[in-house]
Amino acid sequence: MSDSPKIFTLKQVVSSIRKTIEERYHQTYWVKAEMHKLNRFPSGHCFPELLQKEDGKIVAQISGSIWKHNFERINQRFISVVREPLKEDTTLLMQVKISYHELYGLSLQILDIDPSYALGELQKERQETLKRLQKEGLLDKNQKIDFPLLPKRIAVISAASSKGLSDFQQVIEDNQWGYKFFTMLFPAYLQGDQAATTIVAQLKQIERVQDHFDAVVIVRGGGGEVGLSCYNNYDLCKEIAKFPLPVLTGIGHSTNMTVAEMVAFRNAITPTELGDFFIQAFHSFAVPVSDAWKNIIIHSRSLLAEANFSFNKKSAELKNGVIRSVKENNHRLYRSSQGLLTTVKSSLQQSDQALRRTEHKLESSSTALLREYTHIISTIEKQFPGLTKNTLTNNQIKLNQLMQSLKLLDPQNVLKRGFSITTLNGKTIGDTNQPISGDKITTRTATFTIESDVKSITKIEKT
Repeated sequence: MSDSPKIFTLKQVVSSIRKTIEERYHQTYWVKAEMHKLNRFPSGHCFPELLQKEDGKIVAQISGSIWKHNFERINQRFISVVREPLKEDTTLLMQVKISYHELYGLSLQILDIDPSYALGELQKERQETLKRLQKEGLLDKNQKIDFPLLPKRIAVISAASSKGLSDFQQVIEDNQWGYKFFTMLFPAYLQGDQAATTIVAQLKQIERVQDHFDAVVIVRGGGGEVGLSCYNNYDLCKEIAKFPLPVLTGIGHSTNMTVAEMVAFRNAITPTELGDFFIQAFHSFAVPVSDAWKNIIIHSRSLLAEANFSFNKKSAELKNGVIRSVKENNHRLYRSSQGLLTTVKSSLQQSDQALRRTEHKLESSSTALLREYTHIISTIEKQFPGLTKNTLTNNQIKLNQLMQSLKLLDPQNVLKRGFSITTLNGKTIGDTNQPISGDKITTRTATFTIESDVKSITKIEKT
């Protein structure tokens, strides 16, 4: 009978694996990888997921660990160098030690991270995006669009809680001239892995209703260059460059302009500066119109005064001419009638009466003509401002109706009517994005957000 095989316990096997790995990989290594999820625990320890992608596909993946004291030190260095804390979804250069635990398996213990490498990766992506857009002839495409004379209807891409949004709204709403703007918020993430995707989605949404808007703005508060990395994303920058409406950006302070800012119709350093641009554009239109209106009124009154003066002058000249002619005729008749007084008395009386009737007709005609011109002038003065006022009132009514229609498109109003939106990993649940048991889903209503764990799924059969 052959000997029975030797049997090992699971603990003996994993302990042997741990010992082998520790003996083989006892030194530290510098590894380049993408930190997908930071997974920070209340204890202060972090257990990130580390990935390597090629052509958008994951080709390698392993768990990592950063102990609390190392995380605090690394995080402070990122704040000092990059001006932002350590964030996920960023390609990093990490000093690691290979570790194996009997319960938790194989992982990379992260000892240090080079913050300067993160800046280098961002610059690399920026240059690649610029090169592709230049090759496609899109770098200045949006900048060639004609900007509206009166940009009143503005589609705003931002986060509802963004300080940048608040600053922009305050500038355009509290302007000293009382200019009125219509704005509609299209909410999106402003940084992180989902930022570029959500901004692109909102741009496509706005494009479907582009006739209701004059321009699009993307606004956020300030931040370091890592926080602005999504604005070098090729898909986002391409969407901005080829958008049919002017796209203006005010995405905060940065020492190095992002590609999104470079391809936009106009870039402002801050949302406040962007708001001032719209006020100035409105002012540049309103002031000449107001001045032209004043000049029209002044010129019209001047023409009416000149016409009235000329009319009165000609009427006086005509009247004086008639009177002078009558006097001359009377004098000439008087001298010639000295020897024929008796025989021509009747004729003289008839001539005198005819002349007086002529004078009366001329005076009556002049008075009627003067009265008619005065009535025409008065009618013009009364109707001219009225017609203009009615036109402006009708236009305002149409604008208000349009603003009410657009407000119905606001997703928030849909939620207020009792509907809700359920998402999985930031995307709406549907045939192409179905949850499985154990997934976390988010349900949003008008007043609150619910986080849920999926216990079971029942498929509804279609009839």
